[in-house]
Amino acid sequence: MKPVKALLPLLAGAALSFGLQSPSLALEVNLSPDKGFIKVLHEGKLMKVQRIQDQNHVVDPMWSKTSRKCPPFCIQPRVPVEGVEMAGEYEVLQFMEEMINTELGILIDARLPSWHKRGTIPGSINIPFTIFDHEPTHPDVIRALKMLGAEPRGEVGGLTRGIESTMATIGLGSDDKTTHWDFSRAKELMLWCNGPWCGQSPRAIKNLVNLGYPKEKLHYYRGGMQNWSLLGLTTVVPEGKPLFETSGGGE
Repeated sequence: MKPVKALLPLLAGAALSFGLQSPSLALEVNLSPDKGFIKVLHEGKLMKVQRIQDQNHVVDPMWSKTSRKCPPFCIQPRVPVEGVEMAGEYEVLQFMEEMINTELGILIDARLPSWHKRGTIPGSINIPFTIFDHEPTHPDVIRALKMLGAEPRGEVGGLTRGIESTMATIGLGSDDKTTHWDFSRAKELMLWCNGPWCGQSPRAIKNLVNLGYPKEKLHYYRGGMQNWSLLGLTTVVPEGKPLFETSGGGE
């Protein structure tokens, strides 16, 4: 049997893996009364997400600006599309642990790559909102939806679609198929952008719904990078090339 002193590092490591701290490692600025941090998969590695511990820290001026010209920088509604749930920071953290770490869900930074490369929320992948503006058969849409777990369909006639819709209406199936896509195995998504004045993720959500993505699998983090930064939560500068190249401005 190992001596007690030899076991202490192992016990401390086990505590950290569950977001608990020993008294000497205890955080003063926690996520919740009983949790100091979480870990989330980011680019294939577990990364710690917590709040900045310096209680004199102030937000970067980039995120302290109160007024931007509207349009386009208008206050966004709580729900971008009826049937899509809005999430706060705590729900995003839960999504990280329960959905991202189990590969059941995807956190999407819907901003343009020029914003994403400045810093993003850990666990996020960057799929710019403009990608979903295209037609269902556009190569970028096909690539993006495949990443999200949707499956392209072959030639589907009007009769087949009519039967599928009728079956869903009478409760004998779910209407998670379109002429072009099968969303029955699509993952749950949490989309976000720059904050309550940013229309990028709401626009992406609306276009995903138009493409047939099930509303119950979509979630909207309205606070975005601004609220995330105001709470002093961990951000990360992404490495490597963008998943999708796109040009233009953005919010």
